[in-house]
Amino acid sequence: MSDKKKWEELGIANDFLFGKIMRNPELCKGLLQRILPDLDIDYLEYPETQKSIQEDIDARSVRLDVYVKDGKNTVYNIEMQTTDTRELPKRTRYYQSMIDLQLIDKGEAYNKLSKSYIIFICPFDVFGKERHIYTFENRCKEDTSIVLGDNAMKIFLNANGKMNDVNKELKAFLDYVSGKKPDDAFVKELEEAVNEAKKNREWRHEYMTLLMRDQENLEKGIEQGIEQGIEQGIKKGIQGLVSALKDLNISEEVIVQQLQEKFMLTKEEAEKYLYG
Repeated sequence: MSDKKKWEELGIANDFLFGKIMRNPELCKGLLQRILPDLDIDYLEYPETQKSIQEDIDARSVRLDVYVKDGKNTVYNIEMQTTDTRELPKRTRYYQSMIDLQLIDKGEAYNKLSKSYIIFICPFDVFGKERHIYTFENRCKEDTSIVLGDNAMKIFLNANGKMNDVNKELKAFLDYVSGKKPDDAFVKELEEAVNEAKKNREWRHEYMTLLMRDQENLEKGIEQGIEQGIEQGIKKGIQGLVSALKDLNISEEVIVQQLQEKFMLTKEEAEKYLYG
């Protein structure tokens, strides 16, 4: 989990709480219509939050925050991402491949693959161009007027963008993600949903259980890494620790913090081990 705040302090930018709120089909549909105003989304099938995908025992598992499908069989994956892990573009590639594996069965024609959107909502600028939105589709490099037509779209939203490049409705939502008070009717609905969600004892217990699990995984990874360090030397031990923590789905931000604390590294030195 990307946010270790106390339950009472959580906001829409927390991936766990965001996933719970998007269980409301109307709120989920309202958000998608703001992100994709040109689409006519008639209805959504029941949002499936934290959908887990693992095709085989050797594949890295994927846990999706929000995974929904509309009446035209278009698939939407929405992720709330608060930490800049520096690998989000490649993560969309992996998510796309794993999602596609779920969309058609063995022997079915490829043209049965649904149109899909992978959307990352971030409070930071992945590409550093100060845009609020970056939309990607596959085009011919030699002639950009030629679209590949694979119907696979990737969108990155930057809550701290500065350009006038989105409609006011989406801008209001992104302002809310960045911490500003809502002055938009839909965003006020989201804030009410956040406040109501935090009254849900079952969700609070689930959140605290996940925090405990993550802490146990973190301690397990640290123990494994230190053991490898003793056996193989500090450098290989640090690499082993990084690998172990990644396998346990510990966030990159926490990994950097642990490397700094356990091996007395600067942030820059720790990031070199993490990002190569």
